[in-house]
Amino acid sequence: MCIGIPGQIVERLPDGSAKVDVCGIKRDVNLMLVGDAQIGQWVLVHVGFAMAIIDEAEARDTLDALQNMFEVEPDVGGLLFGEESR
Repeated sequence: MCIGIPGQIVERLPDGSAKVDVCGIKRDVNLMLVGDAQIGQWVLVHVGFAMAIIDEAEARDTLDALQNMFEVEPDVGGLLFGEESR
């Protein structure tokens, strides 16, 4: 099973990647699969790649669902907040 985590693009980088804010943590994400994604857009991130551009409502709904899962199963925190939360 793959889980993509929504994040918002906060900076485009010269190499075609971007800084993406995922739950307050800025991560370097490859944008090769989503082409012209722009600052402010939401993307679905999986293993360092933006897999799709999604709208803000879908992003927030997904984050809410993951947060609810985290409350029941703390291991989900690694997805939301990175390995450092474990």
